Amino acid sequence: MRKLLLIVIVAFFASTVIAQQPDTVKYWKFGGDISLTFSQISLTNWAAGGKSSYSGIALFNFTAKYAKNKSIWDTYFATAYGIQKTGDNPADKTEDKIDLSSTYGYQLSKNKKWYASLTMSFITQYYKGHDPKYDTLLISDFLAPGYLIIGAGFTFKPVDYFQVTYSPISYRLTVVNNQELANKGAYGLDPAERDIHGNVIKNANKTRHEIGQSFKLIFQKEIVKNVNFSTHLELFSNFIDNPQNIDVRWDVLIDMKINNFLTATLTTNLIYDDDINVRDKDGNVGPRTQFKETLGIGLIYRFGSVFE
Repeated sequence: MRKLLLIVIVAFFASTVIAQQPDTVKYWKFGGDISLTFSQISLTNWAAGGKSSYSGIALFNFTAKYAKNKSIWDTYFATAYGIQKTGDNPADKTEDKIDLSSTYGYQLSKNKKWYASLTMSFITQYYKGHDPKYDTLLISDFLAPGYLIIGAGFTFKPVDYFQVTYSPISYRLTVVNNQELANKGAYGLDPAERDIHGNVIKNANKTRHEIGQSFKLIFQKEIVKNVNFSTHLELFSNFIDNPQNIDVRWDVLIDMKINNFLTATLTTNLIYDDDINVRDKDGNVGPRTQFKETLGIGLIYRFGSVFE
């Protein structure tokens, strides 16, 4: 709960500072939102059974766009943390992400639609994660994994709220800054060297380097009055190791404004990475399509004008 409150406080003060800058700044456009959803179920002597529970999710989304002469620079930042506690069980996290994406473009065409571009994206999480079936089995941590992708290529941006970037040359760094996970060969790393008894002889490297190609699509707009739609799609293919297995990360956010303070929010996240092994409900381990959907009603504070 303290982590949840910390994110809300940091996001609030950050947005307050940003919001004090006028939207009419000549070359910049800022905007975003902070939202907090919370739910609780309390049961006392409830004959039908069940367990008391509470859950909460804090989200902060921020966009900065720069345009001057032939240069554009678009930056997107999204962070979220959510927890859920049922009965006497320990609290589990339901949301945990740090996602930063930035693209610089230099105009190539007179119609201001095509740009030579450099792009960067960085993704990780705040806190430890455990296997949902074996709650003592560590499967993730801060910077475990962490992904950094840097690419050079071309961006097509016909309108302010939509852009597609293709980078035929891209570099991806995978970091697993937890030796226990790195030694297991998690997230595509080479595992540690072990003796015949399973004891570690040499620790695994905590990083993996890949060269490939990447694709990024971003759409962010108020599609009807008081309904904002935002989607980010990122694809990556390794030139050397199974280039046909394309890594996918696709995030969708829809927020529907009820009044000045309340909103209904729907988020979906789809991930496929051939290097991430997932344990399914039958205990089988291997690459899987991961999908998460969250629907909630809560408080929201919006600032800026990026959805206009």
